[in-house]
Amino acid sequence: MLDGIMRRAIDPPLNLMGRALAARGVSADTLTGLGLVAGLASAVAIIGQAEVLALLLMLSGRLLDGLDGAVARASRHTDLGGFLDIVFDFVFYGAIPLAFALRDPAANAVPACLLLFAFYVNGASFLAFAAVAAKRGLDTQIRGLKSIYFSVGLAEGTETIITFALMILWPAGFPVLAYGFAALTLMSAITRVTLARRVFRDEPDPEEEP
Repeated sequence: MLDGIMRRAIDPPLNLMGRALAARGVSADTLTGLGLVAGLASAVAIIGQAEVLALLLMLSGRLLDGLDGAVARASRHTDLGGFLDIVFDFVFYGAIPLAFALRDPAANAVPACLLLFAFYVNGASFLAFAAVAAKRGLDTQIRGLKSIYFSVGLAEGTETIITFALMILWPAGFPVLAYGFAALTLMSAITRVTLARRVFRDEPDPEEEP
């Protein structure tokens, strides 16, 4: 929901840095991999109750995740790069709730499981929508140039990062934040399914009509 606003603010400086990195031979795939390492390191820091380090690592990982696209735009896009970017994003999104569950299983295991379930449902709706959209030749750049069709939702990357940051800064509030964001994420999935019912509705075959 907020990604469109955020992109207009951060794309110009990201593109500037991306061109500079591409000119120095830095590859987008390298930044994608480093972003994943930073994200997983943030999860480890959460387990170790090192909140400041966890927040810095998470934000660094998300910066690298934004820079990989900027470098790709300044050099060249590859299908493998787009694939890795999406897969690594999902790994990161799953690692943070898991880290909180491991940090305090008694308090956080159930809300973490519910949040991961919501991510699973929302991710399935997102990827299924993208697959059918590609089959039908649909295209959109509403969230910038992407490797697959990006359907918008109530809970997108910006909302997720804000929520993760709040969880890190207020670890005791993880259950409340997890339940709330799980509800928002499931609403996103329901909205996307509703959109799919309208966009992908097959017209009746005239030859089959009586």
